[in-house]
Amino acid sequence: MLKIVPAEIEEYAVSVGSPVAGLYDALREETYAQAEMPQMQVGPLEGRTLKMLVQLSRAQRAIEIGTFTGYSALSIAEGLPEGGTLVCLDANAETTAMARRYWDKAPWGHKISLELGDAHETLRRLQGPFDFAFIDADKSGYVDYYEQLLPKMPPGALIVVDNVLWSGRVLNPESDTDRALVAFNEHVRDDPRTEQVLLTVRDGMLLVRKN
Repeated sequence: MLKIVPAEIEEYAVSVGSPVAGLYDALREETYAQAEMPQMQVGPLEGRTLKMLVQLSRAQRAIEIGTFTGYSALSIAEGLPEGGTLVCLDANAETTAMARRYWDKAPWGHKISLELGDAHETLRRLQGPFDFAFIDADKSGYVDYYEQLLPKMPPGALIVVDNVLWSGRVLNPESDTDRALVAFNEHVRDDPRTEQVLLTVRDGMLLVRKN
Protein backbone atom coordinates (compact mmCIF):
# COMPACT_ATOMS: atom_id res chain seq x y z
CA MET A 1 0.00 0.00 0.00
CA LEU A 2 1.40 3.37 -1.03
CA LYS A 3 1.42 6.14 1.57
CA ILE A 4 0.37 9.12 -0.53
CA VAL A 5 1.28 11.85 1.95
CA PRO A 6 3.79 11.23 4.77
CA ALA A 7 2.14 11.29 8.19
CA GLU A 8 4.49 14.02 9.38
CA ILE A 9 3.48 16.30 6.49
CA GLU A 10 -0.22 15.71 7.12
CA GLU A 11 0.23 16.43 10.83
CA TYR A 12 2.03 19.66 9.98
CA ALA A 13 -0.71 20.65 7.53
CA VAL A 14 -3.31 20.13 10.25
CA SER A 15 -1.25 22.11 12.76
CA VAL A 16 -1.09 25.25 10.62
CA GLY A 17 -4.75 25.16 9.60
CA SER A 18 -7.64 26.61 11.55
CA PRO A 19 -8.43 24.59 14.69
CA VAL A 20 -11.49 22.37 14.88
CA ALA A 21 -14.10 22.36 17.64
CA GLY A 22 -13.54 19.80 20.39
CA LEU A 23 -16.67 18.00 19.22
CA TYR A 24 -14.73 16.70 16.21
CA ASP A 25 -11.96 15.28 18.39
CA ALA A 26 -14.51 13.55 20.62
CA LEU A 27 -16.25 12.01 17.60
CA ARG A 28 -12.94 10.86 16.16
CA GLU A 29 -11.91 9.24 19.45
CA GLU A 30 -15.23 7.42 19.84
CA THR A 31 -15.16 6.25 16.23
CA TYR A 32 -11.69 4.74 16.64
CA ALA A 33 -12.70 3.16 19.94
CA GLN A 34 -15.98 1.61 18.85
CA ALA A 35 -16.52 1.49 15.08
CA GLU A 36 -15.34 -1.18 12.70
CA MET A 37 -12.98 0.17 10.04
CA PRO A 38 -12.56 3.58 11.74
CA GLN A 39 -10.15 4.61 8.99
CA MET A 40 -13.25 5.24 6.87
CA GLN A 41 -13.74 8.46 8.80
CA VAL A 42 -12.39 11.62 7.18
CA GLY A 43 -9.70 13.37 9.21
CA PRO A 44 -9.42 16.99 10.31
CA LEU A 45 -7.55 18.05 7.15
CA GLU A 46 -10.22 16.70 4.83
CA GLY A 47 -12.97 17.94 7.12
CA ARG A 48 -11.59 21.50 7.07
CA THR A 49 -11.22 21.22 3.29
CA LEU A 50 -14.88 20.24 2.94
CA LYS A 51 -16.01 23.10 5.13
CA MET A 52 -14.03 25.64 3.12
CA LEU A 53 -15.21 24.24 -0.23
CA VAL A 54 -18.81 24.61 0.95
CA GLN A 55 -18.13 28.20 1.97
CA LEU A 56 -16.30 29.07 -1.27
CA SER A 57 -19.06 27.53 -3.38
CA ARG A 58 -21.72 29.49 -1.43
CA ALA A 59 -23.79 26.32 -1.28
CA GLN A 60 -27.24 26.42 0.26
CA ARG A 61 -28.43 22.85 -0.22
CA ALA A 62 -25.95 19.99 0.08
CA ILE A 63 -26.11 16.22 -0.12
CA GLU A 64 -23.75 13.57 1.24
CA ILE A 65 -23.70 9.98 0.04
CA GLY A 66 -22.03 7.82 2.67
CA THR A 67 -22.02 9.29 6.17
CA PHE A 68 -20.39 6.70 8.46
CA THR A 69 -20.14 8.31 11.94
CA GLY A 70 -20.85 11.83 10.77
CA TYR A 71 -17.53 13.72 10.78
CA SER A 72 -17.77 14.86 7.16
CA ALA A 73 -21.44 15.80 7.62
CA LEU A 74 -20.54 17.99 10.59
CA SER A 75 -17.85 19.68 8.50
CA ILE A 76 -20.15 20.32 5.54
CA ALA A 77 -23.00 21.59 7.72
CA GLU A 78 -20.64 23.91 9.59
CA GLY A 79 -19.73 25.53 6.28
CA LEU A 80 -23.35 26.05 5.24
CA PRO A 81 -25.01 29.40 6.01
CA GLU A 82 -27.88 29.62 8.45
CA GLY A 83 -30.89 28.32 6.54
CA GLY A 84 -28.71 25.93 4.55
CA THR A 85 -29.46 22.20 4.61
CA LEU A 86 -27.55 18.94 4.25
CA VAL A 87 -29.25 15.61 3.55
CA CYS A 88 -27.18 12.50 4.31
CA LEU A 89 -27.72 9.12 2.66
CA ASP A 90 -26.49 5.99 4.42
CA ALA A 91 -27.63 2.42 5.01
CA ASN A 92 -25.98 1.73 8.38
CA ALA A 93 -28.25 2.40 11.36
CA GLU A 94 -25.50 1.73 13.94
CA THR A 95 -22.84 4.15 12.68
CA THR A 96 -25.37 6.84 11.86
CA ALA A 97 -26.78 6.57 15.40
CA MET A 98 -23.38 7.75 16.61
CA ALA A 99 -23.45 10.48 13.97
CA ARG A 100 -26.84 11.71 15.13
CA ARG A 101 -25.67 12.01 18.74
CA TYR A 102 -22.87 14.33 17.68
CA TRP A 103 -25.08 16.29 15.30
CA ASP A 104 -27.43 16.91 18.22
CA LYS A 105 -24.53 18.39 20.18
CA ALA A 106 -23.37 20.75 17.42
CA PRO A 107 -24.81 24.29 17.21
CA TRP A 108 -25.14 23.71 13.46
CA GLY A 109 -26.45 20.15 13.69
CA HIS A 110 -30.02 21.26 12.96
CA LYS A 111 -29.00 21.77 9.32
CA ILE A 112 -28.52 17.99 8.88
CA SER A 113 -31.14 15.36 8.05
CA LEU A 114 -30.63 11.64 7.44
CA GLU A 115 -32.20 9.33 4.87
CA LEU A 116 -31.53 5.76 6.02
CA GLY A 117 -31.62 3.08 3.34
CA ASP A 118 -30.08 2.14 0.02
CA ALA A 119 -28.47 5.35 -1.26
CA HIS A 120 -28.98 4.49 -4.94
CA GLU A 121 -32.73 4.14 -4.41
CA THR A 122 -32.97 7.14 -2.10
CA LEU A 123 -31.14 9.36 -4.57
CA ARG A 124 -33.54 8.38 -7.34
CA ARG A 125 -36.52 9.76 -5.42
CA LEU A 126 -34.89 12.91 -4.02
CA GLN A 127 -35.59 16.18 -5.80
CA GLY A 128 -32.88 18.74 -6.51
CA PRO A 129 -31.40 21.15 -6.87
CA PHE A 130 -28.26 20.53 -4.81
CA ASP A 131 -25.37 23.01 -5.00
CA PHE A 132 -22.82 20.76 -3.27
CA ALA A 133 -22.38 16.99 -3.07
CA PHE A 134 -19.93 14.73 -1.27
CA ILE A 135 -19.62 11.09 -2.39
CA ASP A 136 -17.92 8.66 0.00
CA ALA A 137 -19.81 5.38 -0.24
CA ASP A 138 -19.53 2.06 -2.11
CA LYS A 139 -16.85 2.56 -4.74
CA SER A 140 -18.56 0.36 -7.33
CA GLY A 141 -21.52 2.74 -7.17
CA TYR A 142 -19.63 5.96 -7.85
CA VAL A 143 -20.60 6.22 -11.52
CA ASP A 144 -24.27 5.73 -10.70
CA TYR A 145 -24.19 8.34 -7.91
CA TYR A 146 -22.41 10.79 -10.20
CA GLU A 147 -24.85 10.27 -13.07
CA GLN A 148 -27.86 10.60 -10.78
CA LEU A 149 -26.51 13.75 -9.15
CA LEU A 150 -25.58 15.77 -12.24
CA PRO A 151 -29.16 16.36 -13.47
CA LYS A 152 -30.12 17.49 -9.94
CA MET A 153 -27.38 20.13 -9.80
CA PRO A 154 -27.25 23.59 -11.44
CA PRO A 155 -24.30 24.92 -13.47
CA GLY A 156 -21.46 25.85 -11.15
CA ALA A 157 -22.39 23.23 -8.56
CA LEU A 158 -19.58 21.22 -6.98
CA ILE A 159 -19.24 17.48 -6.44
CA VAL A 160 -16.44 16.21 -4.17
CA VAL A 161 -15.56 12.52 -4.39
CA ASP A 162 -13.42 10.78 -1.77
CA ASN A 163 -10.90 7.91 -1.99
CA VAL A 164 -10.23 8.30 -5.69
CA LEU A 165 -6.54 7.40 -5.25
CA TRP A 166 -7.36 4.35 -3.11
CA SER A 167 -3.97 4.28 -1.36
CA GLY A 168 -2.29 4.38 -4.76
CA ARG A 169 -3.92 1.19 -6.00
CA VAL A 170 -5.36 3.07 -8.99
CA LEU A 171 -1.84 2.89 -10.44
CA ASN A 172 -1.88 -0.90 -10.45
CA PRO A 173 -5.50 -2.04 -10.16
CA GLU A 174 -6.00 -5.65 -9.16
CA SER A 175 -9.34 -5.95 -7.35
CA ASP A 176 -12.83 -5.10 -8.59
CA THR A 177 -12.85 -2.04 -6.33
CA ASP A 178 -9.51 -0.86 -7.73
CA ARG A 179 -10.82 -1.17 -11.27
CA ALA A 180 -14.13 0.51 -10.38
CA LEU A 181 -12.29 3.59 -9.13
CA VAL A 182 -10.06 3.74 -12.19
CA ALA A 183 -13.14 3.48 -14.41
CA PHE A 184 -14.89 6.22 -12.41
CA ASN A 185 -11.94 8.60 -12.61
CA GLU A 186 -11.76 8.08 -16.37
CA HIS A 187 -15.52 8.47 -16.71
CA VAL A 188 -15.38 11.89 -15.07
CA ARG A 189 -12.22 12.89 -16.95
CA ASP A 190 -13.96 12.22 -20.27
CA ASP A 191 -17.22 13.97 -19.36
CA PRO A 192 -17.69 17.23 -21.34
CA ARG A 193 -20.40 18.36 -18.89
CA THR A 194 -17.87 18.98 -16.11
CA GLU A 195 -14.36 20.10 -15.30
CA GLN A 196 -12.35 18.46 -12.56
CA VAL A 197 -9.15 18.45 -10.54
CA LEU A 198 -7.82 15.66 -8.33
CA LEU A 199 -6.28 16.75 -5.02
CA THR A 200 -3.80 14.52 -3.18
CA VAL A 201 -5.47 15.27 0.15
CA ARG A 202 -5.76 12.17 2.33
CA ASP A 203 -6.77 9.34 -0.04
CA GLY A 204 -7.52 11.63 -2.98
CA MET A 205 -10.34 14.16 -3.30
CA LEU A 206 -11.75 14.70 -6.79
CA LEU A 207 -13.38 18.11 -7.24
CA VAL A 208 -15.90 18.18 -10.08
CA ARG A 209 -17.61 21.41 -11.21
CA LYS A 210 -20.66 21.21 -13.43
CA ASN A 211 -20.38 23.43 -16.51
